[in-house]
Order: sequence, then C-alpha cells, then structure tokens
Amino acid sequence: MFTVETGVVIINHYRHLQKITNLVEKIQLLEAKLQNTEKEVLELRSLTGGNLVQILNSCVCGNLMVLGTPQVAFSAALRESGSGDTGPFTTATPLQYKRVFSNAGSNYNSATGIFTATVKGMYFFRFSMFNNLSQSPNSVVSLMKNGQRLTSVWDTSGTDANDMGSNAVVIPLNLGDSVYVELQPNRIVYDDGMNYNTFSGFLLFAM
Repeated sequence: MFTVETGVVIINHYRHLQKITNLVEKIQLLEAKLQNTEKEVLELRSLTGGNLVQILNSCVCGNLMVLGTPQVAFSAALRESGSGDTGPFTTATPLQYKRVFSNAGSNYNSATGIFTATVKGMYFFRFSMFNNLSQSPNSVVSLMKNGQRLTSVWDTSGTDANDMGSNAVVIPLNLGDSVYVELQPNRIVYDDGMNYNTFSGFLLFAM
C-alpha cells in the first residue's frame, strides 16, 4: 500500500541519486581537464626539449616575453648629443654608449657601458670605431669579456683623419658575465650626430 511516508522516502532517494549523478559528472569533468593539462605539459616538453623547468625559471626572472623565447638585444651609439673627442684617459676605460636605440631585456647599462648576461647562451656582439680628427691618428678600442680582451679595432698611423673600422664576435656567456668596449690608455675616438661609434649585441640562443 502506497503511503505518504513511502512517497517521501522515494522523493528523498531520488534527490540523493541526483546529487550522486551531479557529483559523478563533476568528477568526469575534472578528469577531462586533468587529461588536457597532461597533454599540454607533454607538448611543452616536446617543444622545449625537456627544459620546461629551466624556461619557467627564466620566465620568473623577467627575461621571457614569450614562453620559451628569451628576449635579449641592445644597440647604442657613443654620444647622446653634440660632437667631440672621448679620451684620452691614463688607464683603459669602458666606453659609455649613451644613445640607446634598443635594450630588450635591460641587460645593457648606459651609465657604465657594460652588458651583463642574465640568460646563459650564445651571443653576437659588434662594435665600430671612428678615429680622432687630428693629423696623427690615435685610436684603439677593444671588446672585453670579464676583463679579458677578445678583439680590437685600431688606427694609429697614416696621414688621413677620417678612418673607421668594426669588429664582431660570437661567444658563449654564463649568468653574470660582462661584455663592454674599452678605450685603451692615452687613446681617443671622435663622434658626432652621425653616430660612428656603436656597440650592439643580441642572444642567438639560450643554452
């Protein structure tokens, strides 16, 4: 015999089954999301050669604009304005390239003229030099890494006063390594609004 009490029991049982059904659906949805996340992680690992943790750490350091792609590049000219000689100095002195054209990653410091690596990798650097405008050329600059000379450009002989040259290197850098252009003791370089003297570099690939 069907009674009110029986009806209440059936309704409560139905509501309980509904809750269980909803819970099962939520669990299935979470499982699907978890599977998608696992697939995305596997895809990221394949794209980054398994170095996902290293790349994410670099991202935290602020050196990644796009996941997996370090953005490091700069270019600068010697004088911000005006014209004239730089030097001579009694000791070897880093040149401070004041007119910054670009500085992605903020690794170049125009106040010191020094580039400091915050991403371990292979880098390209190039610099140019314009000699002094006197009858006796007296210009020598060197590209330095951690105080060690890598390559140089010089002009110390001849009768013309409008010579310039450039040089470049591809080198590996570790975190904290510094690269700069050094004016040698008792030497001079000239520049004006034409921006003859430049210093540029960029990351080829991270390691």
